[in-house]
Amino acid sequence: MNILLINRSDSLGGAAKASFRLMNALRRLGHDARMLVLDKSSGLPCVELAAKPWRAKGAFLAERLQILLNNGFSRDTLFQIDTATHGIDISSHPWVRQADVLMLGWVNQGMLSVDGVRRLAALKKPMIWTMHDMWNCTGVCHHAYDCRRYTGRCTACPLTGKQADDISTAAQRRKGELYAAAGIHFVAVSHWLEQCCRQSSLMRDAHITVIGNPLDVAACDCTRRAGGDNSDKFVVAMGAARLDDPVKGFDTLIAATRHIADCRPELAQRLELLLYGTLRHAELLGQLALPFTHLGYVDNLDAVYGRADAVLSLSHYESFGYTLVEGLAHGCIPVTTGEGGQVDIVRHGQNGCVLAGRSPQAVADGLQWAATHPLDRRRLHDDALQRFDAPVIAGRYIHLIDSLTHQDF
Repeated sequence: MNILLINRSDSLGGAAKASFRLMNALRRLGHDARMLVLDKSSGLPCVELAAKPWRAKGAFLAERLQILLNNGFSRDTLFQIDTATHGIDISSHPWVRQADVLMLGWVNQGMLSVDGVRRLAALKKPMIWTMHDMWNCTGVCHHAYDCRRYTGRCTACPLTGKQADDISTAAQRRKGELYAAAGIHFVAVSHWLEQCCRQSSLMRDAHITVIGNPLDVAACDCTRRAGGDNSDKFVVAMGAARLDDPVKGFDTLIAATRHIADCRPELAQRLELLLYGTLRHAELLGQLALPFTHLGYVDNLDAVYGRADAVLSLSHYESFGYTLVEGLAHGCIPVTTGEGGQVDIVRHGQNGCVLAGRSPQAVADGLQWAATHPLDRRRLHDDALQRFDAPVIAGRYIHLIDSLTHQDF
């Protein structure tokens, strides 16, 4: 089967990595899977640029300019929203024409406009759109946070600063017209994201299947190496592309370490933090009240999780929770808030701990539980292998494709 995946990049961001892994897994299952992108890092011949760089740049800049004109030239929210008014027309691309199935991923920032998606739908091929955040069910934002306008009519968007109908209103209308006319089957990467879609005015009646993101779990080493098995330190890993992104909850981590240091000296004596990812405000590290190591940017997950006993996620919102799957695959106990797709990964009390809130006390309780409930690393690895290994996820997509190919388009 000829399957074409379409994503903004083949490497930058969680959605890109998920799409790239899925493509490779589909190929290992014997399918002719390829990928069209605007930003290519891999040297694989099955990944191709969808357009010349200057065309991609033009679409990207045109959309950013439109956003700036509508948000009072504020750069604060410039990359928190996408309007999908500008993009590349790939409907005549040879790979698109040859494909039996079109699989869209994260296609914002000049990749595809709403009209571009409509042109693809007009080809009458089975189309699957994997949603990696809330953008498909809102007007322009990728995460609605506490805003509930997407459940009705997006207007006066907090991210544009407008007080009446704005670009979010227009974008929501265009998406609604597209969804009504195109036979798109959506995939949500978590049940939480599916629930968000069901609450939205745009997608409450959409065809949605929940399939998690893939990871090459079989290649993950689940042995604990650094420090040895007899180390008296319980090492907790926590990371993100940008560790101090407000959504990742670094402020919660700081408060929790202070609580542990002040109120739970025995736990404080045992814990050590292993942090990775970039920091915009490196001075925040000085506010941590527990011993820590900051690795900065890393691309070798074995080097991180092989040193850790647990993986911690304090995100306010998480569509999926890749770091938790990565930690689980390496045999680390996941400890997390339950405010998103994390609960699809962590089964409280069985393979990890879902916190009872995000207070310092709740985080301390979760870490205390993990430190006193040692779980077999191989069993944790096997849990991730059965649910999130790339061939397993690819098989679920093939099952979905088989069901769609029996439908009329």
